[in-house]
Amino acid sequence: MTLVVTGLVVQDGNRTAVHNVDLTVEPGKVTAVIGANGAGKSELVLALAGVLPVTGGEVRLDGAALTGKGPEAIRRAGIAAVPEGHRVLTDLSIDDNLRAAGSLIRGGLAERLAETYAVFPELAERKAQLAGTLSGGQQQMVALAHALMSRPRFLLIDEMSLGLAPLIVKRLLGVVTDLKARGVGILLIEQFTDLALGIAESAVVLRGGKMRYNGPASALAEDSRLLHEAYFGI
Repeated sequence: MTLVVTGLVVQDGNRTAVHNVDLTVEPGKVTAVIGANGAGKSELVLALAGVLPVTGGEVRLDGAALTGKGPEAIRRAGIAAVPEGHRVLTDLSIDDNLRAAGSLIRGGLAERLAETYAVFPELAERKAQLAGTLSGGQQQMVALAHALMSRPRFLLIDEMSLGLAPLIVKRLLGVVTDLKARGVGILLIEQFTDLALGIAESAVVLRGGKMRYNGPASALAEDSRLLHEAYFGI
């Protein structure tokens, strides 16, 4: 099963944020999307999650069309997004945050909670704590755990490390690595290029909403000139 994006065009208001982007996310592999601020990375994730409308191109999961479907349908299909900004329900406890996420999927709530707390035992230890009182790193864990409650086959993670301490980033990278080993396909948008290319098999570079590179992550990691030209232009 593969997530395939072909010729994607995304409008954000009157602006075309994403122009004719192609990418593939395979099970058990990471596709990194990198680029400067304003390159269209977050809009790409929001469109794939069904939050922003797709105005051109196709999104297919194992051949089935997802283009134009809303967030709930896309999550039921097996795709969960972790938007930028450590988004949690601040007035609810950790446990109630995860239960709210589980309520979107039918059946097996207790089992899903146990699975998710097994990934983040540090959250299980403080499940009664209000999410709004957590540190930024802990809130990012809750945001990831929220997505995991749907048992996704594909994860769309936007700026996972933004504003976080190196120790927390290392912990979250370990979670991503474990999910990858379990066969989850991951689209990773990341501000730290070295981090993204170090964990990814393939990479897409966006500049001005357009795709400037689409190929092996290792090629960018090994050739700084190629990365610079894709990222900034000649």
